[in-house]
Amino acid sequence: MSATILPEKTLHYPVLLNEVINIITPQNGGTFIDCTFGQGGYSKKILEYPNTKVIAIDRDKNSLHIASDLKKKFEDRFYFHNIKFSQIKDLKIDDEVKGIIFDLGYSLNQIKDLSRGLSFDSKGDLNMKMGLNDFSAKDVINKLDQKELEQIFKYFGEEKNSKLISKKIVVERQKKNLDTQDLVTIVKKTKKKYYTKTNPATKVFQALRIFVNKEISELTRGLEESSNIVGQNGVILTISFHSLEDKICKFFFNQLSKQDKVSRYLPEKKSTKISFSLITKKPVIPGSQELKLNPPSRSAKLRAIKKIDTYENNKNVFLKYKNLLNIENFSEKL
Repeated sequence: MSATILPEKTLHYPVLLNEVINIITPQNGGTFIDCTFGQGGYSKKILEYPNTKVIAIDRDKNSLHIASDLKKKFEDRFYFHNIKFSQIKDLKIDDEVKGIIFDLGYSLNQIKDLSRGLSFDSKGDLNMKMGLNDFSAKDVINKLDQKELEQIFKYFGEEKNSKLISKKIVVERQKKNLDTQDLVTIVKKTKKKYYTKTNPATKVFQALRIFVNKEISELTRGLEESSNIVGQNGVILTISFHSLEDKICKFFFNQLSKQDKVSRYLPEKKSTKISFSLITKKPVIPGSQELKLNPPSRSAKLRAIKKIDTYENNKNVFLKYKNLLNIENFSEKL
């Protein structure tokens, strides 16, 4: 998960930028963590304001050259780390953190890099690694069994034809190791009738990307660690681009901002402390002007919460998505 999907004619266009700035208020200074540095859109904007500092992270090593340029310009105000969400707990932060940003989309540069195998046009091996990975999509497709592939496609991609597709993959891979175009062909043949402009392999590719990069555990652990790191009155903000990510962010934020309802007919028990308050009761979405400039932003949903008290670890999100986390563990076979 790294950076925003960009329009082709623009070098970089961070989604919902004005809305992000209005919520995290760098105008008043402070230290911020940009968890998906990418091409640096949010970091650059924050650093335009005096008395701000940005700690940026990204698992994609290709972000290093952009980060190096920004470091030269803002030497004592910008710091970059090539790490994953789950590693932010290891950051050494002396200042109180005012805001933490997660932009969970992908950049056009990443999609157009055919060596990554994120695009349906890729001709080579299935890759989909975003950095700091232990295995690729090629390993997944050619090594996991039919039932495991079915669950990955069903739960990570919400693919209705997951069983048929996984069966066909297992049959075809006995003839050869499958590459990107083999997978696209298999999905198209399996889904003979499709009536949308969207490529029929979209959900399968999404599922593989999520699995290869362990995006479910990375996001849940990243949000958990951020809840500890962010300072009093600080903000955690997420921008998601597909329903599974948004469901996780919504559930996590609601868990942190609500108090358990206690029936008067049940024995009295200690009420749950509320650590955060919701800033966005409903997701913020791009307006018509942004959609015109950047059509891929149409699926973006921004959610944010504000810390109002010390945080006590909430494990409900891990219990809620235990099944998805268990599916990620199929990778132990690779």
